[in-house]
Amino acid sequence: MDNVILTPIAVESLIDRIATRTFELLNKSQTLQKTESKLYSVKELAKYAGVSELSIRNYIKEGKIKAKQIGRRILIDEKQFEAGLIEVKSLKYKR
Repeated sequence: MDNVILTPIAVESLIDRIATRTFELLNKSQTLQKTESKLYSVKELAKYAGVSELSIRNYIKEGKIKAKQIGRRILIDEKQFEAGLIEVKSLKYKR
C-alpha cells in the first residue's frame, strides 16, 4: 500500500469538496421530499376528515378542493386537500 502525504492546503481543499458535495446531496434529497405527495381517494379522505363521501364530492364540484380524475376514480392530492380544508373550515365559521 502506498503512503500518501497530504499538505495542509490539500487537506483543506479535500474537506471543502466533501462539504460542498454533502450540502448538494442534502438539498437534492430535501427537494425530492417536497415534490412527492400522496394521492387519496374520496373514500379515504372522507374517513380521514370525518365527513361523508358526498361532502367531499360536493367540495370538489364547488371547487373548494382540487382533484384529478383518472378513469372513473377521483384522486385528491394531499396538499390540495389541506388547502381546501382550510377554505372549507373558514367558510363554515363565517355563517
